[in-house]
Amino acid sequence: MSTPASVTVARLTYLLICELLAVAVSLTFSDVVPLWVGVLAGLAVAGFFILIESTLKGFTLRGFSTATFGLGVGLFCAWLITRVDIAELAANMLRENAPTGQDEHSVERRLVMQERADAVRLAINVGLYASLGFLGSAISLRSNRDDFSFIIPFVRFRQEGSQGRPIVLDAEAVMDSRVINIARAGFLGGRLTVPSFVLQEIQNMTSSPSATQRQRGQRGVEVLDQMHADPATQLVIHESGKTTQEAPYHTRMIEVARLLDARLLTTDETLAKVARLQGVMVLNLQELTEALKPNIIVGEKIRLALVRPGKDEHQAVGYLTDGTMIVVNHAAELMGTTQNIYVISKLQTSNGLMVFAELDRSEHV
Repeated sequence: MSTPASVTVARLTYLLICELLAVAVSLTFSDVVPLWVGVLAGLAVAGFFILIESTLKGFTLRGFSTATFGLGVGLFCAWLITRVDIAELAANMLRENAPTGQDEHSVERRLVMQERADAVRLAINVGLYASLGFLGSAISLRSNRDDFSFIIPFVRFRQEGSQGRPIVLDAEAVMDSRVINIARAGFLGGRLTVPSFVLQEIQNMTSSPSATQRQRGQRGVEVLDQMHADPATQLVIHESGKTTQEAPYHTRMIEVARLLDARLLTTDETLAKVARLQGVMVLNLQELTEALKPNIIVGEKIRLALVRPGKDEHQAVGYLTDGTMIVVNHAAELMGTTQNIYVISKLQTSNGLMVFAELDRSEHV
């Protein structure tokens, strides 16, 4: 990815400022520091910080604020620990080992032990602050916004206001190829969350002895990989609590959705019904599919492409975009053309809805 022009201008401006400061310092101490040394020092300082900036090019402002929060928590924990004065205890242990005599050697030895005690106290304090600050930053960077909502409720409010509540996907939804297209189209506002046990189930399916199960599992892994690679799709894996590991699958899905105050995306009718009974908002892909099907009514006029012959010699068949089959009477000679028709009846079969129609000859009258 090429560097934006604004960043290049900022780097050049920073480099120029460093050089001007270095030259100014060199001229002030011209009797001690040669001008060329100041110029090289300015270049070195500017180059060092520009190198750090280039290394952190993938580190966003959100990541910086998250790391800062974690650093603050870590430093606060270190401050609490230093109130116990562990460093002073270690320093006192060194002082107790110092000789108590008044001769020159003993006095010199006590001074050395005092210096060592001070160094140990400083090292322990600095080490505590550095270690806990590092741990706090690292842990916060590995966490997601849902984890922060337990500490800072405002994070959850901001998320709901700008992106909507998170959406928890079950295994059936992950393996449904329609999910990623719906997400890319922007109809799934909110972070997409996959519980870790769902991911594990999909991985287990990829090694199943059943060819059908293996194919479905591989499809689920591919969908997750595409979601993770798509910058427009916010996908996170939620580590579910150990307390729910022995619970039934449906119970664990509902518990995760309630824990995150999230919506549940599924194609499982049973899971959808149970989740609604427990107050969880459900997004059912099957219901979405039914809602998107055209609502055909008797007498409605449609423009339809006739693609194949029907069961009877005089019939021709066409299909709507959702796959609904329409049988048109007295249209066999018009196959391969697009005609205006009107619906005369509908029949619900085990294979779906069948629609019967007649040619609309009013425009030819």
